[in-house]
Amino acid sequence: MTTQNIIYEDSDIMVVHKPADIATQTARLGQKDMISELKNYLTEKAADKREPYIGMIHRLDQPVEGLLIFAKNKEAAADLSRQITANKVQKYYYALVWGVPEYPEGELKDYLLQDMRSNQSKVVAAGTKDAKEARLQYKVLGEQEGVSLLEVKLETGRHHQIRVQMSHAGMPLIGDAKYGSDASKEISRQMGCRQIALCASRLEFIHPRLKEKKIFIIKPSNQVFSPFFTS
Repeated sequence: MTTQNIIYEDSDIMVVHKPADIATQTARLGQKDMISELKNYLTEKAADKREPYIGMIHRLDQPVEGLLIFAKNKEAAADLSRQITANKVQKYYYALVWGVPEYPEGELKDYLLQDMRSNQSKVVAAGTKDAKEARLQYKVLGEQEGVSLLEVKLETGRHHQIRVQMSHAGMPLIGDAKYGSDASKEISRQMGCRQIALCASRLEFIHPRLKEKKIFIIKPSNQVFSPFFTS
């Protein structure tokens, strides 16, 4: 990660473009994560070199790139966490999937059960013990040779939610070895896609101190998206 990954910074918050294949936070010794990278960055900037405060507000899966908010003080962290809980932080993704949805726009509603041992989730029947409702909306932005570019808006934040729901709907993500189908894995190989084609591309929230609406938008750095962003 470099300073170019920092999209916005003030005295209260940081908005960062997390690269793929780096964890938001990890307990594994010797493995980089966003929390430690940002603490190092802020420590180098500070005059007193004290360990800075970084509050994690939400996560992205390690293989997924995109926008994340971090708080630089406890007051900002508490306010942003309340916004997350109240579903006031709007999160949008670009996703490349194998398949073409029947309708140009739609909603997926499922119940997901997480298996901690395998670090996977699956769709289960409503009423299944420990299952959680998962909802998202999608819109088709383009299609090329059976691969569709979707804009996905998350309504809930469940473990591997987009990957699981899209796969269950018959539209697995390009580059997803865990939840992909045999066909999507073969297409991913042909496309040379070694990362999950998913990017947290847009964030909307209220600044915890200024009380202004903030909107941040990025394009995916994964080159597999390039044919859809030529203009």
